[in-house]
Amino acid sequence: MRAPRVGILTFSDGRRHVHEELLPLTRQFQDRLAARLRGRGWEVTTGREIVWTTDLAASEGRYLAAQGVEATIFNYAIWAWPHYSAIAAQFVPGPILLFSNINPQYPGLVAMLAAAGSLDQIGAFHGRASGDIDDPAVLDRLLRFLRPAAARNRLRGEVYGVIGGRSMGMYTAVPSLDQWRRDFGIDIEHIDQFEIVRRAEAIPDARADAGIAWLQAHGATIHYDGKKLTPLLLRRQLKAYHAMREIIDEWRLDFCGIKGQPEMTDHFATMDVAEAFLNDPYDWEGPHDPIVCATEADSDGALTMEIFKHIARTPVLFADVRHYDAGADTWDLVNSGEHATYFAGRSFDPAVNLRHVHLYPAILYFPAGGASVMHIAAPGEVTLARLARRNGRYWMAIVPGEFLEFPPEVAAQKARATTPEWPHAFARFRVPAEEFLGEYDSNHIHGVYGDYVDDLVWFCRMTGIEPRVFR
Repeated sequence: MRAPRVGILTFSDGRRHVHEELLPLTRQFQDRLAARLRGRGWEVTTGREIVWTTDLAASEGRYLAAQGVEATIFNYAIWAWPHYSAIAAQFVPGPILLFSNINPQYPGLVAMLAAAGSLDQIGAFHGRASGDIDDPAVLDRLLRFLRPAAARNRLRGEVYGVIGGRSMGMYTAVPSLDQWRRDFGIDIEHIDQFEIVRRAEAIPDARADAGIAWLQAHGATIHYDGKKLTPLLLRRQLKAYHAMREIIDEWRLDFCGIKGQPEMTDHFATMDVAEAFLNDPYDWEGPHDPIVCATEADSDGALTMEIFKHIARTPVLFADVRHYDAGADTWDLVNSGEHATYFAGRSFDPAVNLRHVHLYPAILYFPAGGASVMHIAAPGEVTLARLARRNGRYWMAIVPGEFLEFPPEVAAQKARATTPEWPHAFARFRVPAEEFLGEYDSNHIHGVYGDYVDDLVWFCRMTGIEPRVFR
């Protein structure tokens, strides 16, 4: 995925003799900050000059904007006149993070706080951090702000594709065009599901057959039954995947959702295979950036996933909140075949993941047949979340937890308690079940490996959304 880009402006004293004498020191602190960020995979653009005049505050701010940075750091190592920060804030791409280096011989922290107060007075949103950038904890604190800042900016101008419409009466799956444009800067295209059918018919058999061979070569087990899952039906599903890639390219979609039920699942095939491999970082024709695709055209789910993707830069889970086992304090997160196969082994290498994957025949809900893409999510710390609306306003549920690993026979028993043909993520939340169920506003939930709670809270603050952390 394309690396995020951050800009850095370093501020100085407005007295020429002070600025010039301390210029090597301020450049040294700027260079250290830039190097540490580059070491974590960020593209960094610094100002051409250290800002010590009002003219430079404006021109260097414009320069960062022209370079297309996706967030901006205001950097302080010595005393800096705070009105420079206020001027620059009018021009740089926000959100802005103020950072004070550890340099006690000079009042850099004083400069940051003076600038912060000035920005608060004029209503310029910003975050603050202070410390030694060589300390990994300090760098992580910066990244927890910068990742959602870049994500917020990447959403602006994106196009979401609704393939079909509302599925099975779910209010929580339907987007509002004007609200998405106003709150997130996203446009919405509506496309008929017949486009998948029409285009799939034109995909050569050889491309689908290559997909079947690739699945088998990488260890996926295909459970043909001669009825609901046949080579013909699996080929149809793989062609539907290629059809979706064509639609995404032609309509310039950044992420999407497919209605599926009931038209496609009654008369064509399930979209499970297409959805799984769109969300994956690979397919049988090579690696690709994950393309968020939500089943049942769950648009608020897709938007949550797109935010996660930009923050974590990994595939994102889509699941039902299916079952709570009170005795084991375990949630079973399940949804037909929607889970990306990435979660089977937590790897960007399909050879690691697909040996854990089974393609089972569709169950009774889906008379048209096709494969469900079954696996059990690999263990690890996770952050789960969901955007939801109350009285027309968005809020975000943020649910830290972990995916659990059980012995194979125990995992199989737990899967049989719900739907063994579908993928599972066995999760433990850090909040009592009654508290979660009393407030959570969707049947679907989404997430990634790792701790991104603070990132999501910052994203909410940046976009005027109320966060609710369940822990």
